[in-house]
Amino acid sequence: MKRTYLAGVSLTALLMAGGAVAETVKIANISELSGPGAAAGTVWAHGVELAVDEINEHGGILGMPVEMKEYDSQTDPQVSRALVQKAIDEGAFALLGTVYSSSTVVNMLVAQMNGIPQFTASEAPSITSKGNPYIFRTNWGAQKGMPKIGSYLKDQLGVSKVAIAWANTEFGKGGHDSFVSIVEDMGLDVVADIPSEQGQADFSADVLKIKNSDAEAVFIYLTQEEAARFLMEATKQGLDIPKIGDSVLTSEKVIDLAGAAANGAKGHVALTIAADEPRVQEFADKFSERFGYSPDYNAMKGYIGAYTIKYGTEMVGEVNSQKLADVVHGLCLDADEYPGVLIDMCWDDTGEVSRESYMVEVVDGREQVSEVLPAN
Repeated sequence: MKRTYLAGVSLTALLMAGGAVAETVKIANISELSGPGAAAGTVWAHGVELAVDEINEHGGILGMPVEMKEYDSQTDPQVSRALVQKAIDEGAFALLGTVYSSSTVVNMLVAQMNGIPQFTASEAPSITSKGNPYIFRTNWGAQKGMPKIGSYLKDQLGVSKVAIAWANTEFGKGGHDSFVSIVEDMGLDVVADIPSEQGQADFSADVLKIKNSDAEAVFIYLTQEEAARFLMEATKQGLDIPKIGDSVLTSEKVIDLAGAAANGAKGHVALTIAADEPRVQEFADKFSERFGYSPDYNAMKGYIGAYTIKYGTEMVGEVNSQKLADVVHGLCLDADEYPGVLIDMCWDDTGEVSRESYMVEVVDGREQVSEVLPAN
């Protein structure tokens, strides 16, 4: 059964209440504030928090303040599922989160059954391939970036043999399968295929296998803390081949944790504070001033998610879950008119995102954009 929450109050309701009732727009953020995913979930949550505060400072949504409640999934899929139901029972008409794909593939079914739109940071390809009309990404899925990474390896680096180090999770499996399929179709040989477990601390054996594999480059598809450990171990063992990844590998958190070992890492990213976009730079400055550290792509995803709820709801003209979901399908937002999305973006009928992207490299502890790529 679909639930629709109307923020407006009818005349009958006002009369029954005996006077005017102050209304708020209720949304919920379910994210990894503790557990192995806290590094990513906390940054996402801070991005959401910054956006909601800005929205309220400028009149809220449809003239009503946003009431945003946070729920800690503890990086546990079943906990996240229960919290999504709790948030809906407590009146949230739209949801933000989760970040980890292994949680989103579980909890999005609850939102779907209740007809509640959900804006997620998760990137596993399976999330938008299941026909769920209420799930929307704030960044594209892994499958959309892999062709560009494969082309970069083959055409620009001249690589014929590649290794892959990946997280054995829903996130990692999706990225792994997409990457392997793409590069094999391009004629590249995967000479080392090494999964790791969530929270793995020791990557010495993994790096040694890659070092002995005759790989000419390694594609690294791990979580932030794991990616940092991998890079430090690669430096320790002198793994002197290109280290390529996606948004995670070159993120602020990985750079902070890995230090000098992150230098030289390259990634294909959809969101980066290194982008030469005034709106992105303004966001980065506000975030750093507010929270005392530099934001990464997860912060940008959370910020964009909250603003998308605002823009979509105002297009609908009422706080209506079903109508919000309907309007975002096929929606394109021009960042000049809707600056909260930071960079022009569109959603297709599955909730998948399209926007321009960047090739970046970590140089002296900072991401630097080397190339801007068109939207796909």
